Amino acid sequence: MLTKRQIKEIKEHLERAQNPIFFFDNDPDGLCAFLLLQRYCGKGKGVSITSFPNLTIDYFRKVKELNADYIFILDKPLVSKEFFEAVRQVNIPVVWIDHHEIDKKNIPEFVDYYNPLYNKSKSNEPVAYLCYKITERKEDLWIGVAGCISDHFIPDFYSEFLQTYLDLGFKTDKPFGILYNSQIGKISRIFSFALKDRTTNVVHMLKFLMKVKTPYEVLDVNPKNRIMHERFDEIDKRYKKLIEKAKTNVTGAKILFFQYSGDLSVSADLSNQLSYLFPEKMIVVMRVLNATTSISVRGENIRKKVLKAIEGLEDATGGGHENAVGAKIKTEDLEKFKNLLKED
Repeated sequence: MLTKRQIKEIKEHLERAQNPIFFFDNDPDGLCAFLLLQRYCGKGKGVSITSFPNLTIDYFRKVKELNADYIFILDKPLVSKEFFEAVRQVNIPVVWIDHHEIDKKNIPEFVDYYNPLYNKSKSNEPVAYLCYKITERKEDLWIGVAGCISDHFIPDFYSEFLQTYLDLGFKTDKPFGILYNSQIGKISRIFSFALKDRTTNVVHMLKFLMKVKTPYEVLDVNPKNRIMHERFDEIDKRYKKLIEKAKTNVTGAKILFFQYSGDLSVSADLSNQLSYLFPEKMIVVMRVLNATTSISVRGENIRKKVLKAIEGLEDATGGGHENAVGAKIKTEDLEKFKNLLKED
């Protein structure tokens, strides 16, 4: 958890900012973190980061286009040196809130960095959780929950959420049980799939979510969210087919490998649900896209194993949490990577 002093400092940053830009990771945790801060201060625009693993220099143009006077980076473990160098030249304050393990040596001195992993009492709650604790707007409680459960975390305010929205919840001690068996879980999944749309439609969704008053307005299809629901329905049909196909790969082995290709980027979503369905297995989902393959891995304490497996692979990148890791490798190295994972 963030300290009281850190929360106070972040609130002061939000108050000083007149036209902030919020860069957030392209998933429900990042999206909900942005919504919580933006709705709290009532200022600024959000930009979803689709580059992996870095926030790249390409995104700096948005700082200029939106005439931002403050930069907030949410739920992103890596930022390119080129991006920070461009920021340094225009002298704009940067606030970076994250929960991933990183090399702090790469953080410039002008960046205000907040991560509970590096506090005296170490923890790595989702960034949506941290942002809800910063803002504590009761009307945004459901947004905090939607972000947390997507990141496999049941927040301490979930019981409070159930008191208000019992019909939207699901009583369980498993975060993904809520994600796949409740209406607040459906909201989180709608967010995830809608973020995979064209930029114009994502911006339209953000404008809607910045003003929406209740979760029911998200669930009920109306002219303001019709495109968001259409995108969810479109991807959900294809996604369910992939889940059923992945189930046919289940064997007695400790690792469930599932490989697919195409324009649908749902590796993290697939690995999350497969880890819920088959908790005893390491889940490895591989999306092959021409010369590169994106990989999403779920399992107990697999971070070191995955990083070791990609260590000797040319141009391979990866990172994440102890039990949830993402990586990108050359497709020609895929079989080698799989064999390295199989080694005990």
